[in-house]
Amino acid sequence: MVAAASVVVAVGTATGMLSALDDRGGSDEARPGLVSGSPGPDSPPVVPSASEPAAPSASASPSAKVSASPSPKKASPGSTKARTATRLYRHPSSQVLDWVQDNPRDWRAAVIESRIADRPAAVWFADYAPATITSRVRAVTSGGAAQGRVPVVVAYAIPDRDCGGASQGGAPDLGAYDAWIDRFAAGLGAGEVVVILEPDSIAQSECLPAARRADRFASLARAGRVLKAANPEARVYYDAGHSGWRPAAQQAALLKQAGAASAASSDGIFSNVSNFHTTAAEIAYDRQILDALDGPPGLGAVIDTSRNGNGAPPDGEWCDPAGRKVGRTPTLDTGEPRIDAYLWVKLPGESDGCRGTPGTFSPSYAYDLASP
Repeated sequence: MVAAASVVVAVGTATGMLSALDDRGGSDEARPGLVSGSPGPDSPPVVPSASEPAAPSASASPSAKVSASPSPKKASPGSTKARTATRLYRHPSSQVLDWVQDNPRDWRAAVIESRIADRPAAVWFADYAPATITSRVRAVTSGGAAQGRVPVVVAYAIPDRDCGGASQGGAPDLGAYDAWIDRFAAGLGAGEVVVILEPDSIAQSECLPAARRADRFASLARAGRVLKAANPEARVYYDAGHSGWRPAAQQAALLKQAGAASAASSDGIFSNVSNFHTTAAEIAYDRQILDALDGPPGLGAVIDTSRNGNGAPPDGEWCDPAGRKVGRTPTLDTGEPRIDAYLWVKLPGESDGCRGTPGTFSPSYAYDLASP
């Protein structure tokens, strides 16, 4: 079984990540806080980090099928075309920020603050709460728009999420999920936003019977169309697993079925969420997938670099493995062709379940990841 990309603290809590400051690239070594990771074939599901926007609560998970006409294709974040916002948004509410504020005299606080809390990270929406999802997403996107920065949001409510593993939960069925996506899309606003669409939903789909897998892929394709129709500035990325999971051609074949090769629904792929593979390995893997997708020339890839500073553990351990470090600082300017961004999708310091309750912040783990 493959570890789910992120461990959800509580099904019903929109998990939110961290902040957005500078957009500098860097080596895979621990720079001020980045690590990327996404479960591999035999890793149990990992849950998303849990910290949600402090504003109007959002409900995450009803699905909605809406056929939306394709929105105009914008240049990908890594393209040479001018962008309105060039920096990532640092959402002001997260577990790590709360910890830093509450523990200013802790000997680990300065390192955790400067190398993790001060960095931009994704905000997860992992609970099924249809009534509030629009307002919660809007609280994040409007915050980014007010600062002229790009927020990163994670939609994580697909039914049968994580194949019933540690990150289980999500909408009760695809009809509900489609409705949830409609409401999620309604909160995207009109500014630039990066949407990480359902970590593990494609790479980990083998647990579903063929018919249900096809239905899931149809719903994901629809989700991309709905998100991009709601906000033509939204960039939607699909689940590519990671370089240690399955061959690029196989993953590309699954991605095509889910709409990832269509400009109407997709801006490309994401990889390494909640995992540890090196940035170099992910760049090579993602380019192979993009080649195999044979989609529009604008398709690109984003890589989770939140925990990949030292690469993946030799033994394949996925649950809070020792010796890992944050990776490259989140940025929309990677300098790499077809690599649109390095992001912190998984929040460094939020446990996979071995250094604390899944999805909760562990200062000792955060310090180990962030320390030089």
